[in-house]
Amino acid sequence: MAPFDHDDPVFERYRVKPGTKNFNLSAFDPQEKTCLPARKAAEKQFKEDVEAIVEIQNAFYACGKKALLCVFQAMDAGGKDGTVRRVFGPINPAGIRVSSFKKPSSRELAHDYLWRIHKVVPERGMIGIFNRSHYEDVMVVKVFGLAEPERIEQRYEQINAFEKHLAENDVVILKFFLHISKDEQKERLQERLDLPRKHWKFNAGDLEVRKRWDEFMAVSETAISRCSTKHAPWFVIPANRNWYRNACIARIVRKTIEATEPEWPGLEDDMSGIVIE
Repeated sequence: MAPFDHDDPVFERYRVKPGTKNFNLSAFDPQEKTCLPARKAAEKQFKEDVEAIVEIQNAFYACGKKALLCVFQAMDAGGKDGTVRRVFGPINPAGIRVSSFKKPSSRELAHDYLWRIHKVVPERGMIGIFNRSHYEDVMVVKVFGLAEPERIEQRYEQINAFEKHLAENDVVILKFFLHISKDEQKERLQERLDLPRKHWKFNAGDLEVRKRWDEFMAVSETAISRCSTKHAPWFVIPANRNWYRNACIARIVRKTIEATEPEWPGLEDDMSGIVIE
C-alpha cells in the first residue's frame, strides 16, 4: 500500500487532492467534527493511535529504510506546539527531531531559501517535525513583499521539485495546515495576555499579522492548492477543537507510518549462534 492510499474518512475529508480547482479554505469549517463527532470516542481513538505510533516508530527507527517528515503551518495561535506535544510527545526522543523556522538569519539569507530547510530534513529512520517551514517563503514573504513577485512565483514549482526529490529518496512527507477561525484566534491571543503563565507566548507582531488575515488566507490557499501533490499531500485540519485536531492528525500519522511496513532487523548470520554466558 502506498503511504497515502487509505479509505479512512479522515484522509478522504481533509486531504487536498492534487489539481484541486478553485480551492478555498472557507470550504473547511474550523469548528467541525465530522469524522469523529463524539469527543469521548475520539479521545479513545487518539490514545490507541498514539500508542500504535510509539510502537511502530521503534521498528521504523531500527530498520532505517524511510524517514517521515511532518510539516505544520498555521496562523499564530493555531496550535502547532500543542499538536506536536500531544501527538509526538510520547515517542522515543532518539527517533524524532523538531525544527522551528523563524525569521532567517543573515547567514541563512546568504543562501537560497531552501538551504536551511534541506539541512534538517530527517535521515532514514527518523521522524522530523517542521514547526513552520519553507512555505513561509510563499506565504509571509508574499504578504509582506519581502521578495520580488516573479521570484515568489517560481518557488511553487521549486518546492514541488524539492519535495519530489525527497520523496524519491525515501522521505515520506505529510503537510498539515491547522485551520482555526479568526474568532478562535482572538480568544487564544487574548488568553496569552490575560494569563501570566502564557505571557511568554505573546508577541505584539502577531497582531500585525492578524490585521492581514484575509491576505494570509489567500496566500495559504495558493500554496496548498499548488503544492498538494501525490508524493507530498496537504491536509487541512479543523483546529478550533484541540481534541478533534489531535485525533485527526494522530490517525493520519499512524496510517501513514504503518503503510511504510517497517520490519525489525534480524541478527547478522555470523552472530546467530552466539550464546550469552
